[in-house]
Amino acid sequence: MRGQRPRGPVALRVDGEYGVGGAQRGAVGVLDSNIGDTYLDHDGMRLYGLGMEETFPDFAKWAAARHDTYGLGRTPEEVRRTYVTLAERLDANPVDGMDGNLFRFGAFFTLYRPALYAPAAESWKSLLETGHPGPAGGRPPGTGAPSPNDNAWSVFLAVTCNDAEWPEDIGTYHRAVAEDRERYPLYGAAAANVMPCAYWKLGPSEPPVRIDNTGPADVLSVQNQRDPVTPLRGGELLDEKFGQRSRLVSVDGSGHGVYVFGANSCASDVVTGYLVDGTMPENDMTCRAG
Repeated sequence: MRGQRPRGPVALRVDGEYGVGGAQRGAVGVLDSNIGDTYLDHDGMRLYGLGMEETFPDFAKWAAARHDTYGLGRTPEEVRRTYVTLAERLDANPVDGMDGNLFRFGAFFTLYRPALYAPAAESWKSLLETGHPGPAGGRPPGTGAPSPNDNAWSVFLAVTCNDAEWPEDIGTYHRAVAEDRERYPLYGAAAANVMPCAYWKLGPSEPPVRIDNTGPADVLSVQNQRDPVTPLRGGELLDEKFGQRSRLVSVDGSGHGVYVFGANSCASDVVTGYLVDGTMPENDMTCRAG
């Protein structure tokens, strides 16, 4: 509350950032699952394709170990081929409101949490056996029902497009699409394509916050090694920009979000220790799986 100081430690999370403040101590923060800067631009969006390529093998390995249940492939390579086959089939013939693009985005979202693997596998199994995605599929065609993602997408655009300038030259997007279609076949070129930000009339509401590599060493970043939306490279870029001010904790884990959302005891102990008593790792470090 404005004008009041907390009486004891207070921890909060706002979209990947944790902070603690108290009457006896200045505020400290932890950056969890980072995009590489203080704003998301065209280059940052293109990291989505990298994130899916790095994270999909975890799902593929999980599904292959359960081939007798879902029938998606006995090896991770076979599961990947199943994914490509289904996406191409839906490109040609959408069913129940699901086309290839929606299927790809659904697979991308599945990689946010291993807990989402089973529902996705059930949907893939239904597509293979019946030609329909089942309860996890798209909207029924012809209903006129709004997409449940409309509000989230509108907020995402309002924030993203107001944060930074995007290229206006359509050739920039043509080249990026051609590159990412080859580089990231699982996600495809969607993240490289033109977005409303390219034609945003208002422009950035204020200059982006610059990362300063001068100052106290008080920035702790944590990042899963396999994250579809904020791949490890984002954490590395941020760590490089902060220089000696920051420490990066790289976690041998899968999905989006390390602290609270993850289950890695090593990472949890490091973050909690920093938030509670300010203990920083001496150097960048890696937390093993588990």
